[in-house]
Amino acid sequence: MHTQHSLSSALSVSMSYSLGILLCMGLLHQTARAVSMDKLADNKICGDAECSYVLSMATALADFTAPDCRFINIKMGQMVYVYSKLIPEEGAGVFWSGSVYGERYVHQMGIIGYFPATMVKETQKFTEDEVKIPTTNMDFYCD
Repeated sequence: MHTQHSLSSALSVSMSYSLGILLCMGLLHQTARAVSMDKLADNKICGDAECSYVLSMATALADFTAPDCRFINIKMGQMVYVYSKLIPEEGAGVFWSGSVYGERYVHQMGIIGYFPATMVKETQKFTEDEVKIPTTNMDFYCD
């Protein structure tokens, strides 16, 4: 009986240890998937130094499907809160970052991503104070 109890305890400890290792490997695997993508611009315009204030509200003029994880999907008529405006390099597209709100793409509400500025029409400006700051690799980080 004592041998069976010892074997059961040893098996339990071994399974817990194995589960712990698998959990750690899973967490490492998830973080290993995060990728720094190409920069879309070297500078951006924000409402404050942390880009935490909403610059404006815009309405989507057409649907936009995100080509990668730096971008967000938007649907025609959807409201978009604009947090920053990338200052384009010569020959590059004009991209803004923002977050969508509305009944469509509810699972993306609160997620900030880029979209072409040509896909939206600014409907309300919240601030005239703008700060030009350099972009960092974290601005284009994909999870």
